[in-house]
Amino acid sequence: MPDIRRDFDGQTVITTFEVTPGSAHDVLDLLTDAWDQVIRRQPGFVSGAIHLNDAQTRIATYSQWRDRKDYQAMLRHEEMRRRNRDINSMCKSFEPVMYEVQAVFNNDAATAK
Repeated sequence: MPDIRRDFDGQTVITTFEVTPGSAHDVLDLLTDAWDQVIRRQPGFVSGAIHLNDAQTRIATYSQWRDRKDYQAMLRHEEMRRRNRDINSMCKSFEPVMYEVQAVFNNDAATAK
């Protein structure tokens, strides 16, 4: 489970995939399998999540890595390169972007026990 903190010293990557409602679940299946079989097993992987919008036209993934180099190494992994080609062929576009956490907000009432 992602633990989003201002003091996170690793690399955060948010990737958006533009899909069609007809291909959304196929792409989701490919992504879920890639995360389960390859991505989460790579050195430096911390956590991640996959999101699908209500219209089924966008998928967003959120991942945290120990270091930018760990994320880049995952992308170069032969199995991931093959999977990314398959995923790319089913998307209108996809864009991974690296981010740094700037602020985090929580509902203190919801977290208090």
